[in-house]
Amino acid sequence: MSKRNSQAAKTAARERLRQERERQAKRDKAKRQLVVAASVVAVLAAAGGIGYAVVQNNKPAYWEAAKDDKLVKPANTTGTDGTTVVIGKSSAKKTLVMYEDPRCPVCADFEQTVGPTVKKDLDAGKFKIQYVGATFLDKNLTGEGSKNALSALGAALDVSPEAFLEYKTAMYSKKWHPEETTDKFKDDSYLIQIADTVPALKGNTAFQKAVKDGTYDRWALEESKIFDKDGISGTPTLKMDGKTLTGSDGKNAPMSVAEFNTALEAALKG
Repeated sequence: MSKRNSQAAKTAARERLRQERERQAKRDKAKRQLVVAASVVAVLAAAGGIGYAVVQNNKPAYWEAAKDDKLVKPANTTGTDGTTVVIGKSSAKKTLVMYEDPRCPVCADFEQTVGPTVKKDLDAGKFKIQYVGATFLDKNLTGEGSKNALSALGAALDVSPEAFLEYKTAMYSKKWHPEETTDKFKDDSYLIQIADTVPALKGNTAFQKAVKDGTYDRWALEESKIFDKDGISGTPTLKMDGKTLTGSDGKNAPMSVAEFNTALEAALKG
């Protein structure tokens, strides 16, 4: 190969390299422009997302807004706001006050173990039951299951005291009661599914409509205020004549039939 031909080849190679560099430079420029454009879109999207979140957070939550709903009192209640729920024979001289949160796992244990004895003594006229529904676990664990379940209990109470008691028992049963961290009671369909195990509520369209419409949502909020007003620290809590019924530890509710019978006997004599 001559020196001239060699030089020409080098010149051609340099020209090809120059052209390739120009093409690469154009590709790099285009890429930078796309990156910048994408970044702008991302920033705008983020700003829009933040704006949307701010707007949503500033909207009153459903249960916050429910405070202003019309108060509908369930049948079989008394008191200014219909929040006094007393069930049992009028001839019973004593009243057992029961504070329970629908999501409470300890309440579920109590109902499964001691509940049948409580119901037997209630039917025997040993005492009346004053039920006080609590919803503090919604705040502690986040969610709305306690409030929603309490509202559904109000719908059951509107049907009858017996339907209310049976529905409450079903809610706390091993089959239906969820882990407290699983907010299943927030779902109306799940609450209606449980209600279908109660004869008076099964296929009851009026009850189902009340649950779906949230007819007793405002009532549930008013009912739950009693727990706070009475200064109760946990559930279940049992009281009679202002005194707390406890188990052998002297602190917590009696969690066995034997402990309940002992505590109840002392309270009935007191």
